Amino acid sequence: MSRVCELSGKGPMSGNKISHANNKTRRRFLPNLNEITLISDALGRSFQLRISAAALRSVDHRGGLDAFLLKAKDDELSSDALAIKKEVVKAHATVA
Repeated sequence: MSRVCELSGKGPMSGNKISHANNKTRRRFLPNLNEITLISDALGRSFQLRISAAALRSVDHRGGLDAFLLKAKDDELSSDALAIKKEVVKAHATVA
């Protein structure tokens, strides 16, 4: 299981761990990933996604999973999230 957010594409970063004696060794900064169940209003279904805490705040800020996916770029989304986005776009097209 990769350590990449399915909605924002946020992944591990690398940097230095600096000791009190100012010794520098390489380390990894991992994203804060959580298994979250989000509900799509347009589809009436729930989806289990592995997303970062920052992406969860963004989903809440934009007004839900559907609004987030409609505004998100396709290259940042995972294959599962991209499939959900296509279903949401299709559902919005049939309603409007």
